[in-house]
Amino acid sequence: MSDNPWNEEGSENSQHAKDTTAGESQIKADSKLEKAVENAKQDTASKKEWKLIEKLLNGMFVEQRRARRWGIFFKILTFGYLFALMGILLASNDLSTDVTPQAHTAVIEVKGPISADDEASADVIVWALREAFEEENAKAIILRINSPGGSPVQSGYIYDEIKRLRALHPEKPIYAVIADIGASGAYYIAAAADSIYADKASLVGSIGVVAGGFGFVDLMGKVGVERRLYTAGEHKAFLDPFSPSDNAEKQFWQSVLNTTHKQFIEQVKMGRGDRLKDDPKLFSGLVWTGEQAVELGLIDGLGSTSYVAREVIKVEKIVDYMPKPEPWKQIVDELGVSFTKAISSQLGLSQGGVQLR
Repeated sequence: MSDNPWNEEGSENSQHAKDTTAGESQIKADSKLEKAVENAKQDTASKKEWKLIEKLLNGMFVEQRRARRWGIFFKILTFGYLFALMGILLASNDLSTDVTPQAHTAVIEVKGPISADDEASADVIVWALREAFEEENAKAIILRINSPGGSPVQSGYIYDEIKRLRALHPEKPIYAVIADIGASGAYYIAAAADSIYADKASLVGSIGVVAGGFGFVDLMGKVGVERRLYTAGEHKAFLDPFSPSDNAEKQFWQSVLNTTHKQFIEQVKMGRGDRLKDDPKLFSGLVWTGEQAVELGLIDGLGSTSYVAREVIKVEKIVDYMPKPEPWKQIVDELGVSFTKAISSQLGLSQGGVQLR
């Protein structure tokens, strides 16, 4: 390659000259076409001009045919896509339940925070429990738990429903299997099962009650913010983070927590019975590994969901009883996720590798 600095300038000048020439040629061609059309209107066009007009018309017809073909193609593609979606919907409706006529072990997920607004809500889990207990081919039920806990009310609803259904169907045992974590409200639910299993490294326990918040009274005073709060009822605002705390209200709130904790302990003792070791630390809010939990009587053994189905229940086939979302919602969600991922990738927002949690 030459190092002559004039080469680039010469190349740019040459390209500019070509562009200029092409533009002038197009202007001349358009001018000739306009003149030919005018002459044709006046019936004075030459043979050459008629050929030019004919060439123009043929080009227009070709473009129209091409546009029509593409239009038909895209219509067929659209209808094909719609029919494919309809097929998926019909197939999803046919397969909306995993229940089979064969003997199987029913599995119900208790995953994530336990609250009315999350996946592990009492409404969802109780619905699945009723389906599993009423299904003749479900020989036993496994609660597959992976949850740090949550609402004592939601946990209590599920606990009570397990006990009720178990009494109605004494022939159908129910097991709890803890995966990564089964703590607090999640262990509350597990205690209702006939037996509890976990991995040796699972986190189990945390039988306690917690409530927390922040106080901003001093900060507000430093920045010059005045709190204006109007109530009817002496203690109506006793949990307000912008008002000073009161010792009497602290004691009252502690009594509420103690009462809830006592209810929690009673239910765990009722569920586990004599299997619990007499250790005061059991109800202190501490959490143990699965291996330690066996020694304390919090769980009955070590094993996974498949292990319990295969070795304990003796029915290896597992069927998921969690309610499925509507098929069209699944499709919309998947399309939305795919679109979001594509946009994130184009904008360079998607990150891989190490994550902080």
